[in-house]
This record gives sequence, structure tokens and C-alpha cells, in this order.
Amino acid sequence: MDRIASALGDSARWRLVELLAERPRSVGELAELTGLRQPQATKHLQTLAREGVVTVFPLGQRRVYALEAEPLRAFGTRLLELADRVDAQAGERDVIARYRSAIASDSVVAQRDRWADGRSFAFDRVLPVAPDAVWRHWTEPELLATWWAPAPMAVADAVLEPRPDGRVVLEYRDPEGNRYRSAGRVRTADAPAHLVFDLSVLDAAGEVSFTGHYDLTLAADPGGTRLRLDLSITETTVEALPYIAGVETGWGQVLDNLAAVLSGARSSNSKEVQS
Repeated sequence: MDRIASALGDSARWRLVELLAERPRSVGELAELTGLRQPQATKHLQTLAREGVVTVFPLGQRRVYALEAEPLRAFGTRLLELADRVDAQAGERDVIARYRSAIASDSVVAQRDRWADGRSFAFDRVLPVAPDAVWRHWTEPELLATWWAPAPMAVADAVLEPRPDGRVVLEYRDPEGNRYRSAGRVRTADAPAHLVFDLSVLDAAGEVSFTGHYDLTLAADPGGTRLRLDLSITETTVEALPYIAGVETGWGQVLDNLAAVLSGARSSNSKEVQS
């Protein structure tokens, strides 16, 4: 399939294919219609023939080329599969578009420090497991690391100690290898219902870009657990613009990650009980 794509990727060869889709043609006719010299047309047709896209029929002194439908049909099917994958990832494209829009909007006001102080966000989810299971996914490092980073980031370090003055650490890296670190402290920990902590995003020099104050409540719900996360921003610097602009979409993504992880955990537990 890669070789067919390479063969069709040349504009001259693609024009030959279009002409042969109408009917079989000789090399001379194709050269005349495309404006190519005959040796050039022959070379392009030989490339297409090697990949099975065209077949050559020697007719006396003439060589007539005909297009083969099956390789094109297979290639078209592959393109449709790729297009379906793109459609399936439309949500990720929407996240990028909203992030870019938020950066553009905040750029107007992010001209001085403290520009976003007092900004607040609220997130709600109903998760399909009991509150104690959700609590463990917030407070046990190995479970926290399974969801606490937006795609395509990967968690490098995640700590949230569920006690007053306990450490909070989040470090993740992007596909290019850049690392992003946040650190803070727990204020309140009332398992498995209430968790309050501060978390500061740090720049490359270890200085605070901004601080988020997080208030998490977990309550039993007929569907499992109702999660409410309130976030307020303080200590904002001008350099925090890309982080602040990504708060809403980023936390939306990580809470979706959490929901997916917990749904998977519930399915696994259900299978174990049945077996």
C-alpha cells in the first residue's frame, strides 16, 4: 500500500492515471495529452506497472496501457479507513481548537501578573464506582498515574498524600520529551468524601507560574459517585497564559480519563465476580 501511495503521489503519474481511467491509451497518446516527452511518459508508466496499477499490452510496434481497478479500489478503501479514524478523533481536534481559541482570548488580558487571579472553574462527573474507589484513584500514586495527564502527555511522577500538609506532586512529559512539574500541599483530607489541596505550576526555573486551589467532593450517587471539583486560580504570572488557557479543556480530559479508567476497573471486577 505504501508503494502504491508513492507511485500515485507524483502529479504526472496521477494525470496518467486519470487519463487511463477514461480508456486504455498508447504511450504516444499519453505523452501528447500530458505534455510529457515520450521517454518521460514511459518511465512513469513503468513505475505504475511495477506496482500493479497499470498493465501494458504490446500491440505490434505500439504499447497500450490499461488501468487496473483493484489496486485503486484497495487504496481507496484504505483512504476511507483513515478518514473514518479522523472522524472518530473529532473530539481531540475540537479540544485543540478550543485551546487555541482560549489562548487567543486570554492574550488580550494577559499583559500583567495577577491577570487571572480569582478565575474559577467547576467540573462535575458521575463515576460508575463507589466513593472509596474514586478516593483511591486520587490518593494512591500508581492509580493516580493512570489518569492524571491530558493526552498525549504521560505521567512521570504523581503524588497526593491524603493528610493535612501532605505533598502533592504532578510531573508529566510531552511526546517531545519536555517535562512539566507542579507541586503543592494538601489542606483537608476527609476520606472518602472531601479533599482540598493547592497545586502550583512551576516554570523551568522552578518558579510559580500560577497556583490552583482545588476543592474535591465525592458523594454517593445511584450511578456510583458524584464528583465535584472546584478550582480557583491565584498567583498568576504573564507567562502562565498557555497553562491558564488550557485549564478547562485539560481538566475535562483528565476527568474523562478517570471515568474511562474506573469504567474499565468496574468491568474487570464484574468479570471476576462472574467467574
